[in-house]
Amino acid sequence: MLYCNNLSHIKPFYSFHVLLFKHTVMKTIIKSIIIVAGLAVAAPSAKAQVSVGIGITARIAPPEIPVYEQPLCPVDGYIWTPGYWAYGPEGYYWVPGVWVAPPSYGLLWTPAWWGYDNGIYAFHRGYWGHRVGWYGGINYGCGYYGSGYYGGRWAGRRFEYNTSVSRIDRRFVHNTYVNNRFVRNSSRASFNGRGGVMSRPSRNEQIASRERHINPTSNQIAHQRNAGRDRNQFASVNHGRPSNTAINRVNSRRVTQQNRIAHGAASGRLNARETHNLERRQGNINRTVRNDRAANNGRLTAQEHRNINTRQNRVSRSINADKHNGNNAFARQHSSQQNFQRSAMRQQANAQRSQSRMANMDRAQNHARMNVQQHQMNRAPQQHQMINRPQGGGGFHGGGGQHGGGGGFHGGGGGGGHHR
Repeated sequence: MLYCNNLSHIKPFYSFHVLLFKHTVMKTIIKSIIIVAGLAVAAPSAKAQVSVGIGITARIAPPEIPVYEQPLCPVDGYIWTPGYWAYGPEGYYWVPGVWVAPPSYGLLWTPAWWGYDNGIYAFHRGYWGHRVGWYGGINYGCGYYGSGYYGGRWAGRRFEYNTSVSRIDRRFVHNTYVNNRFVRNSSRASFNGRGGVMSRPSRNEQIASRERHINPTSNQIAHQRNAGRDRNQFASVNHGRPSNTAINRVNSRRVTQQNRIAHGAASGRLNARETHNLERRQGNINRTVRNDRAANNGRLTAQEHRNINTRQNRVSRSINADKHNGNNAFARQHSSQQNFQRSAMRQQANAQRSQSRMANMDRAQNHARMNVQQHQMNRAPQQHQMINRPQGGGGFHGGGGQHGGGGGFHGGGGGGGHHR
């Protein structure tokens, strides 16, 4: 009896520990599942970042980033957007770096970049955001050395420029500071992945990639479209050394000139020889500007400005003259086409009038034929009556003898002999 009482005390104690052990094991299992699931989500996060904003893919690698000097910032508040290789039907072409106005205060630019994976080079579009995201670790220079942006920063609603990196025109820009505490990347590779830059995004860059982004502005889109119209920007033409690497703002004069040439060629106002000549002259001007800036610490002297403007004016006049000739040729061709169309319309109208006259003549002949037939049909009964009318005896218009019977000479009928 004592033994049984002891068991009755042991059983509840044993049951409690069993339940406690089971609860502990279940908590451990649940925690393990959560940790594994978290690792599974976190592991492809870097890979998922690579897939954000993919627009175009290519089978060949883009050329290296060309070495160029940043032009002076033309307007206070503009932010530098580095040049990059874009891809079109004719291959890679260089989109020049340019100073642009951000969509709103507080926004920074994350450059576009190429990533290599499984034999494919994928293009990742650039975007605006409140912090700089990952751009493949590409060294674009001018503050974009593979991670972040060291060319400037926002201070409230005012953008400040780091003069150790950004080139500014102090006549217009006065919000400056100096910061040399960053690492410059010496690589010129233009893509991330095997054979290029082997870099992975940091935690902050992954967070920035998941934040709200704003698409490139209309000026930036037009800037890329204009670059795609310039044959000199294609790697197949310049062999990775574009003549126009950077400009101070969108729609600058030399870009406008090139767009005019491209538009004239596309519209047929410029023939192939004129287009080649104008593109060669404009390319020479661009090279002269680049060489003069490189020889004079990025600036042009007053005399160099005048020389460049004179040459630009000559190219502009040549464009106008060639387009005028093209307009005349186009007008002559258009006039010839119009004359041909008018002649064809006249011939068609004459044919229709001739057919109408022939139809009228046919109708007139048919009508006349019908009248003749109707007239003949009307005369037929009268002739039939005259043939069947009865006739009397007698001589001249009457019957009987002379002066007698049958009414000779208008006489009536009756017998009679000689007149007594």
